[in-house]
Amino acid sequence: MFPILETKRLLLREITNHDAEGVFACFSNEDVTRYYGQDKLESIEQAKQLVAFFSRNYNEKRGMRWGIEIKDTEGIIGTIGFNAWAPKHRRAELGYEIHPKHWRKGYASEAITEITSYGFKDLHLNRIGAVVFIENEGSNNLLTKLGFQKEGVLKEYMYQNGIPYTTNVYSLLKSNYQ
Repeated sequence: MFPILETKRLLLREITNHDAEGVFACFSNEDVTRYYGQDKLESIEQAKQLVAFFSRNYNEKRGMRWGIEIKDTEGIIGTIGFNAWAPKHRRAELGYEIHPKHWRKGYASEAITEITSYGFKDLHLNRIGAVVFIENEGSNNLLTKLGFQKEGVLKEYMYQNGIPYTTNVYSLLKSNYQ
């Protein structure tokens, strides 16, 4: 059973085919995908394939992705979750995106705080990492604000539109979690 998480303003829940339009709205937006390491989606069919990918990852214990929904509002405004989930090694990488019309309202911070807590307490993770394009000032600042520590730089680590980008690597360890 996929875990449902709640914050003061948000419901974090399983992403289903019903959410394909919301997934498409995010992943087809150039402002969202510009620092994502993934080409933007061009069709609703690609969004459905991404939803199926999220489901497979969860079933195979390789990842866990929640839809971010504002309480009392229909539809998701983004997604958040763990990629490269390695239960044996008690680690995962954080990934998230929110549609630009919902930026700078504290939703990402609220969702990251909730799944970080879930990761340490319920999944028994010891390490939650994140890889962020150095140009993505918003995410770099947000992760630092939430207690993630910059561990280093990976030169030309991710490609976006055929161009290699350098990324920052962050971690939050259970022993440093507040």
